[in-house]
Amino acid sequence: MNAPNLPPLDDAVLPTGIRPSFIEGVNGLRMHLLEAGHEDPDRPCLLLLHGFPELAYSWRKVMPALAHAGYHVVAPDLRGYGRTAAEPVAYEADLAPFRMHNLLLDLLCLLGALERERVAAVIGHDFGSWVAGFCALARPDVFGSIVLMSAPFAGAPNLETLAESLRPPAQDPIHAALTGLPRPREHYHRYFASPAAAPDMDGSPTQVAAFLRAYFHHKSADSPGNQPHPLAGWMAEALSEMPTYYIMDLGRSMPATVAPEAPEDGGAGCAWLTDRELAFYATEYARTGFQGPLHSHTRGPGT
Repeated sequence: MNAPNLPPLDDAVLPTGIRPSFIEGVNGLRMHLLEAGHEDPDRPCLLLLHGFPELAYSWRKVMPALAHAGYHVVAPDLRGYGRTAAEPVAYEADLAPFRMHNLLLDLLCLLGALERERVAAVIGHDFGSWVAGFCALARPDVFGSIVLMSAPFAGAPNLETLAESLRPPAQDPIHAALTGLPRPREHYHRYFASPAAAPDMDGSPTQVAAFLRAYFHHKSADSPGNQPHPLAGWMAEALSEMPTYYIMDLGRSMPATVAPEAPEDGGAGCAWLTDRELAFYATEYARTGFQGPLHSHTRGPGT
């Protein structure tokens, strides 16, 4: 189902020393990946797993440094994302391929294709941290150590946690509590799991770029509203203290939520995400749509 004529990422958008390529037959995927330090097959391997709404490209600025430190660095576009993605995914599409056990199998098959029996570390960011956590939990013989960035991993689930995971996310009582606040709110995972989310965010490269500029800025340290602090607990009143990209106003789309938080200069002064870099994300997500990534991010693991 993957677009057979789609080329690997153009070298011109990558730092020197990063090689883009495809590997065929990775658990049924034509997987797109970036590598650095690939010249020496004896180097220890690092596996980098991106989050949402990200890509393997998100690791481009750290890969050369890790390669310089002596590692073979591998960063794939995960299932549903970027140039690994099949044609755009429908909301009604089967969730089974996006469940966590299959994401783990994707990575084991990738390592097999690379003739790697073990990696020195699996490093995950955001949703990639969840995938990395399950990798290390399921196959500690393959994944020698783990680094988790920006998302916690609770470890092996107990029976109570497993029972909770079988309950549809919409049945979590926190949603009714958030809706019942004087300022009605909605958890972003519930919104992302809805049929409206992907169509709200899909669009032309120009539209997607405007959305992602505001979204990334709103979540960054450049945004003055980001003042992290401990919350009292998993209660609606406490959660309502979180920024609106996590606890949204009920009935408001994510693009509408983040639009007022866009940088005043339009991103012209953003050194960590230039317009050229943003354009790459926008072009990729405009081509694939957001539903495939959302299947993994909010619907696959818990269903």
